[in-house]
Amino acid sequence: MTSEQQPYADRSYRSPAALVGGTLLLGVVLWVGGDAMLRGEGRAPLTAAAFLLFLVPLVVAFTLRPAVFAGADAVRIRNPFRTITVPWGAVVSIRSVFSNELVVEDSRKFQLWAIPVSLRARRVAQRRNERRAAGKSGRGYVAGGLFGLGGGTVSDDDSSPSKATGDEAVATLRELAELNEGKKGEPTVRWAYEILVPAVVGALAAAVLVVTG
Repeated sequence: MTSEQQPYADRSYRSPAALVGGTLLLGVVLWVGGDAMLRGEGRAPLTAAAFLLFLVPLVVAFTLRPAVFAGADAVRIRNPFRTITVPWGAVVSIRSVFSNELVVEDSRKFQLWAIPVSLRARRVAQRRNERRAAGKSGRGYVAGGLFGLGGGTVSDDDSSPSKATGDEAVATLRELAELNEGKKGEPTVRWAYEILVPAVVGALAAAVLVVTG
């Protein structure tokens, strides 16, 4: 695709805090489960394997998997159990209150798991703007990411209004939707069977082993 056809680079959004937290949690789950499989006796190794089959996909789904990819023609939303592709022309609005949601023409709503709302970051950004309006300078901390983590320090010397990291991402997505509203098409939804199938199988196996144990 030429630069004339695509006036901007594709964008991707993920939560750094979710990636770090998910990696750590995955390490703990694998360490505990692996130890039980290697040192357990009787049915313990089999039960541990079943719980691993159940837990690992869920940890990946809610921490490592979520992402938003904004391309030239559409936005692709990768949530824990579904991947939604929405052409820009089908986007009605992108709302941001307590969570970020994309609304399409048939009134369906899709939550943007990879771009969480941080009320703390909004308050910090608001205080920074108030300091600037009052003629004060300094450095402000703008939080972002999962549960308000993963923020960064920004300078008050910047003349642009301060925004939380998630709000900046939403503003960019809204701009892209307006610029590419002529890209018509139907939203498509694909279930993440690579997550759902092992999680369900693991849950059933763990339940059977626990009940019959």
